Order: sequence, then C-alpha cells, then structure tokens
Amino acid sequence: MNKKELAISLHDKKYNCCQAVACTFADEIGVDKETLFKAGEAFGLGMGCMGGTCGAIAGAVMLAGFKNSDGNLDSPATKADTYKLSREILKSFEEKNGSTICGELKGINTGKVLRSCPDCIMDAVEIAERVLEL
Repeated sequence: MNKKELAISLHDKKYNCCQAVACTFADEIGVDKETLFKAGEAFGLGMGCMGGTCGAIAGAVMLAGFKNSDGNLDSPATKADTYKLSREILKSFEEKNGSTICGELKGINTGKVLRSCPDCIMDAVEIAERVLEL
C-alpha cells in the first residue's frame, strides 16, 4: 500500500483529514501515531468550522515541524527553514487546487466544489513526500 492509499484508508476509519495525512508518516518522522492523532484532532473541518485552512494541509505543515525542528527550547534555530517548508507546502497545494481554505475547497458559499476531502488528502501526501523528502 502506498502512502496515498494508506492516508485514504485512515480517513475511511474516521480519522480527519489532518490526522490521516500526519499519521501516514509517523514512522518517517519518528513520532508515534497516537501523538499525531491527538495533535491533529482539532484541525478537522478546516480547523473546526470549515472556514479555516484545509486539515490535510495542516497535517502536512505539522509534519514539516516534526521533521525539521531542532527541538531546542532554549535557542531554537530552525524556525525560518521550517516556515520556508510550510510556505512551499501551502503554495504547491494552492497552485494545484485554487485554495487552501476548507470552505472554499468544499464550495460552501459558491456551490462549486474545487476538491474533495480524499483528493485533498492525496494531494497533501504527495506534496509532503516531495517537499519534506519523506
């Protein structure tokens, strides 16, 4: 099973979009699935209300922090590089789908769906694999 298929299978088990993306890469980033599951729970439905950032992209950005951060609480030195990765993830997703906002992707106000949740999840997985070299 490839990463896209794994993420979709997690979403089918009722993981939200963020959890499905983040948990797919637990082994690669060295964080247990339960921690990623808990961290991603509040990012479903566009951060809880479908008006915010797509959960699938939130999961990919979360992965950027886990993969890139030096974890140095006293003198963090990796923020700028992590922000750069996050921008690249968001930019790539927006270029492909026309938005990074859940409500816009789902066509809440326009009636025009730009991308389904499964497609957003697969896009976020693909982008995370490429940008974060996972």
